[in-house]
Amino acid sequence: MSVVVSVRVPREVKEELERSGINVAEEVRRYLEALAARERRRRLMEEWDRLLGEAKPSPRGFAAGSVREDRDSR
Repeated sequence: MSVVVSVRVPREVKEELERSGINVAEEVRRYLEALAARERRRRLMEEWDRLLGEAKPSPRGFAAGSVREDRDSR
């Protein structure tokens, strides 16, 4: 479902864009979609940063021990 968003710009701006063959509605739509995607990514990055900041480092040698345990269990 979509909604209507209206923007008021000076007549000269709209006329110039139309003379240049630019589809104003499509360009505004594309810009707003890209802006929304950027904001989603920004929020996700903030959430990841928060989660990573709360994570505690694993004990020294944990990775090597885990790999060794996996290999020995075969």
